[in-house]
Amino acid sequence: MSPETVLTVAASSFGIVMGASPLLQIRKMLAKRSSREVSVGYFAILAFGSTLWGSYAVSIHNAAVFIPNVVAGITAVATITVAVSLRRVKEIAQVSSAL
Repeated sequence: MSPETVLTVAASSFGIVMGASPLLQIRKMLAKRSSREVSVGYFAILAFGSTLWGSYAVSIHNAAVFIPNVVAGITAVATITVAVSLRRVKEIAQVSSAL
C-alpha cells in the first residue's frame, strides 16, 4: 500500500470519527434534558460547511472527502434538531406552568 493510500485511509477514517463527534453533544443534551449551553449557530455552520465539502467531493469523485462530510453533515443536523426540540419542550413547559 502506498504512503498516499495509507494517509487517505487514515485521514478519511479520522474524518468520520470527527464527523460523528457531535453525537457526544447529543448524548449530553439528552442526559441533562437541556440544550441551553449548545450553540445552534455553530452546528449550522458545520452543517453548511459539510454540505459544501460534500458537494466538492462529488464534483471531483472523491469518496475519501465525501463520506466524512456526509457523516458530519448528518450529525450536525441531528444535533440542531435535538437542541431545538429540547428548547421547544422547555418553552412549552414554561408556558404551561405559567397558566
